[in-house]
Amino acid sequence: MHNIGVAVAGTGFIGPVHVEALKRLGVQVTGILGSRPEKSEAARQRLGLPRAYAQFDDILADDAVQAVHLAVPNALHYDMAKRALLAGKHVMCEKPLAMNADESAELVDLAAQTGLHAGVCYNIRFYPLNLEARDRIRRGEVGTVFSVVGRYVQDWLLYDTDYNWRVLADQGGALRAVSDIGTHWMDLVCSITGLHVEAVFADLTTVHPVRKRPVGEVETFSGKRAAHQDVETVPVETEDCGSVLLRFEGGGRGVLWVSQVTAGRKNGLRYEIAGSKCALAWNSEQPNELWIGHRDQPNAVLMRDPALVADLARGSINYPGGHNEGFPDTFKQCFRAFYHAIDTGADPAEALYPTFEEGHREILLCDAILQSHREQRWVTV
Repeated sequence: MHNIGVAVAGTGFIGPVHVEALKRLGVQVTGILGSRPEKSEAARQRLGLPRAYAQFDDILADDAVQAVHLAVPNALHYDMAKRALLAGKHVMCEKPLAMNADESAELVDLAAQTGLHAGVCYNIRFYPLNLEARDRIRRGEVGTVFSVVGRYVQDWLLYDTDYNWRVLADQGGALRAVSDIGTHWMDLVCSITGLHVEAVFADLTTVHPVRKRPVGEVETFSGKRAAHQDVETVPVETEDCGSVLLRFEGGGRGVLWVSQVTAGRKNGLRYEIAGSKCALAWNSEQPNELWIGHRDQPNAVLMRDPALVADLARGSINYPGGHNEGFPDTFKQCFRAFYHAIDTGADPAEALYPTFEEGHREILLCDAILQSHREQRWVTV
C-alpha cells in the first residue's frame, strides 16, 4: 500500500473522510482537488497534503498517482471515472456510480476492458458485525432468508430552509433519499444475504416541493439554515421520504423505509433479517452489537470483539472488544480491501470491496424504483 499514490477529488463532507482513512492505512495521498483552486489549497493546508490540484487534468497527468478517489457531486462521477480509467488509474467512487444505467454500464465495461480495480464506496458493509452477519448466512447458520425489513432515516433536510445541491434533480439525480441513503441499505442487505432484488413497488413523497436556498452553496450535514441569510426559492422534485417493497429472487420479501426528514434521527440505518433458523438485527447507531433472535432458546447479543467473531469480520477489526470502532473505520476497512486487491493483483470479480458492477446494479434498482413510483405498480429489475 505504501507504494500506491492516491489523489482525492472533493473537499466537502466526504472527501476529507477519504483522506483521513487513507492516511491511517499508510497510503500516500498525493494531493486533493476542490471545485476551485482556492478550495484545493485550503483543503491541502487543513489536511496536511503535499499538493493542491487546480483541475482534474492535473491529477490524470500526475505519474505519482496510481488511483483516484471521487468524492464530488453525483453529476461528475461518470465523466471523471471514465477519464481516470482511460488514464490508467484505479478508481474508488462515491455512490451513485453515475446518473443513469447507460453511464454506469459503460463504466462497468470500461473497468473490465482496462483490468483496473474500480470500486464504489458502500462503506457500511465494513462495519465488522455486518461482515459477521454475511459470514453467518454463508455458513448456513441463519437458514433460508424469509424477509429483510429496515430503514435508513436522517433529519438534516427536515425544514424547508434546509438546502443542499442533492435536492436538485439535475445535480443529484431524479431520486434523492433513495439514491443517497437508500442504496446504502439495499447494497448492505444484498451483500449480507447474497440475494438479488427481482422486483420493486415504491411509494415516495416530496414533503417540501419548494425550498429556500441561501445565497452561496451549503455543505452536506453543515446544519446551516437560511434564517439570517439572503435566500431564493427553488422548486424541488426529488423525494424526501418513502417506502419500497422488495421481492428477492428465491421468494424472500423486503421492506425499506427511507427518510431525510425524520426529526432526531441523524443517521440511522437498521435491518432485521428473518431466516428459517434464526434472525439477525443491526443498528448503525449501536454498530458494535448484533442481535441474534431464536425461537427455542434465549436471544443473544454479539459484541464486536475479535475473539468472538469469525475470520471474515476479524479481518476488519483493529481494536480489542470494548474499544469501539465506528464510521471512520468503515472507510479504512473498505479502502484496505480495495488496495489489498490492487497490491496482490486479485481478480476484481472476487474482490471484497463493492465493485462498479455492484454500483451499476444499484442504479438499475433506482431506475426500477422511480418507474414504480411514477406508474404505481410492481416493476421488474
